[in-house]
Amino acid sequence: MSAACHHGLFGTPGIQRVDRDEAPRSVRINYILVTSAELLTDAFGRVQETVHEAVDGLSAAQLAARLDDDANSIAWLCWHLARVQDDHVAAAFAVEQVWPGFMERFGLPFGPGATGYGHSSAQVALVRISSGDLLTSYHDAVHEQTVALVSGLTDADLSRVVDERWDPPVTLGVRLVSVISDGLQHAGQAAFIRGILLRSAGRG
Repeated sequence: MSAACHHGLFGTPGIQRVDRDEAPRSVRINYILVTSAELLTDAFGRVQETVHEAVDGLSAAQLAARLDDDANSIAWLCWHLARVQDDHVAAAFAVEQVWPGFMERFGLPFGPGATGYGHSSAQVALVRISSGDLLTSYHDAVHEQTVALVSGLTDADLSRVVDERWDPPVTLGVRLVSVISDGLQHAGQAAFIRGILLRSAGRG
């Protein structure tokens, strides 16, 4: 029997090429016609699911564990990916971040605008979280706001420029895909570390 692979609500993605002069249209995936907003919602949901799986049942020591002296911990990875999503999505839609409501509960020695970007090894070591529940509570709140914002998007909305500091300027669509990519990479890294820790503890 082949190994199972989770593909979420819409199954295995198909490819539909669109010429540059064609109007945007829905993408057909496993014979289900979905909108861009639904596709984005599904993608962000995969990040949320992987974060929950990565931290489930881990102790504070396991969340803070580092595979070598300069490696990132599960706690830092999940905090960082949630902060990036919170920061970038809120800025793209000109709304307030969720973080102020959680910052005191985390009690981290960083400024309110810190997302973990550019953190040194010493700063990574400072991210110590009492339980995975706090990490998932924050990410769940970020996810809820994200879905509320992206669920009403149209294809035309995705071309809106949200950051002119880059050349070419960053559109909303590119920014959202970037956040999803970052989130999935870091959540996957956290899941990888979890597997090593549990196997070392004889639970794998």
